[in-house]
Amino acid sequence: MHDLMAMRGTESKPSNSALSSMSGVAPQTVNPDVVFELNPDEINKSELLQYYGLHGRLGRIRLSVRLLWGWFLAGLAKRVPTSGLAVRLQRRRGVRIGEHVYLGPGVEIDFLYPHLITLENNVSIGMHTMIFAHANPTSSILLKKTLYPRRTAPVLIRRGVWIPPGCIILPGVTIGENAVVGAGSIVLHDVEAFTLAAGNPAKFIKKLEVKGEGRT
Repeated sequence: MHDLMAMRGTESKPSNSALSSMSGVAPQTVNPDVVFELNPDEINKSELLQYYGLHGRLGRIRLSVRLLWGWFLAGLAKRVPTSGLAVRLQRRRGVRIGEHVYLGPGVEIDFLYPHLITLENNVSIGMHTMIFAHANPTSSILLKKTLYPRRTAPVLIRRGVWIPPGCIILPGVTIGENAVVGAGSIVLHDVEAFTLAAGNPAKFIKKLEVKGEGRT
């Protein structure tokens, strides 16, 4: 699965300073001709080796084994007939999953950094939703070297959250307890507890008023 680089939408073309603020990195002056001679595969592999503290030939072998095993488990998790089995497979990958969690068919959970994803108890995630803990332009070396270096950030989905089918959850997001995300939404920012958020990007729609003993 290719890395996803999510860019926040703006109503007008962003300036260099705005792009710098979005990425957290100041624009740099580079020679495009030199940048395009670099091998993006080697750069991405070096970033992963550094992140996991691996070195040399043995480190490359261990990284390859790790990625192959994760790819195998992730593929199975998307296709198994029951949510319970999908949950067990995702836990084996390193995803932190609580009790009574539902994962629909085809749910994608970050391939490279599954340990940065936490799903608390009683979370429901609809089919074909994608949850990412990293953003990376992968082959766009000029962007990697200037405005958008690889970014990793944990995702926390609190207990009781309902995420219907087709949503995309991006790095660094926390979705509060018993919040609801509208189907097909793209979540760039935190969602408060007991609220409904929807759209692209997902925005606050309303507070959810829960009466009586149904509140968890």
